[in-house]
Amino acid sequence: MKVLVLGAGAIGGYYGARLIEGGADVTFLVRGARAEALERSGLVVRSALGNFHQAVQATLKVELQANVDVVLLACKTYDLDGAMEAIAPAVAGGARVLPLLNGLAVYDRLDAQFGVDRVMGGAAYIATTLSPDGTIEHLGPLDRLVVGARHDDQADTVRALHAILAPGVGQRVPSTTIQQELWNKWVMLAAGAAVTCLMRANVGQIMATRYGQAVMAQAIDECAGVAAMAGQAPQEEVLAQIRTRLLDKESGWAASMMRDIATGARRLETDIVGDMARRALDQGLPALLLQAAYTHLQAYARQQESTK
Repeated sequence: MKVLVLGAGAIGGYYGARLIEGGADVTFLVRGARAEALERSGLVVRSALGNFHQAVQATLKVELQANVDVVLLACKTYDLDGAMEAIAPAVAGGARVLPLLNGLAVYDRLDAQFGVDRVMGGAAYIATTLSPDGTIEHLGPLDRLVVGARHDDQADTVRALHAILAPGVGQRVPSTTIQQELWNKWVMLAAGAAVTCLMRANVGQIMATRYGQAVMAQAIDECAGVAAMAGQAPQEEVLAQIRTRLLDKESGWAASMMRDIATGARRLETDIVGDMARRALDQGLPALLLQAAYTHLQAYARQQESTK
């Protein structure tokens, strides 16, 4: 299988490495500086599940071609327009897209651009970061990748991807209910991001406050309510898992956006929270906590713009 990975950042680089380990023919579509770094030092992944360090194929531009089977898309949501333009020749040549992005709005945009038959579903449960020296650091042992077909024509591609990845490290799950999986992850992430960003604290720190548990529980209920109105209500055992994770008094987890805010990042993936808030209002659901969190994120963005 020939795979084009857009970028060689924390998520794309990590799963690109695992695909190479499984025998896939992987090329990374990257910008100039990252191409030079890969040429100089190779792709480096540090993980408790197994390190990776070797030379890889990289390119600065994709020409129209019919020999790419899958495009792995793992960019930030605010870079999606440029990413779609960059991968368009490969998709026109027959490739299917596997997004590892958060939220459902990205799928609306990808479907509009390429057609639902070209866009598979993917949810990655993993914490990775790209160090200043270009090394990809896998934070902790969790690595669960769920992939599923959103159109009947994608079933063979999903099976082929699973066959490549399953023998390696991490948990690989081929899903027949990928739309529900996408909603499940979004409910967890939007609720967690809303509260950790609003409070500028991790879950354990929030739980140590007088009203932290009630605030987080409210965020979970608001997000789960949106999913239910969309016909994708998380099953009770899934909600129990979300509550366990986001109400854990010992947890040091926080959304990556919270860490971005802490480091003064100029751009954030605000739509992870904002689109959930918008859908709540469209469906007539009260979502004051989501609205407050999104307002906070927008205010931060305006502050950053004013300092340029």
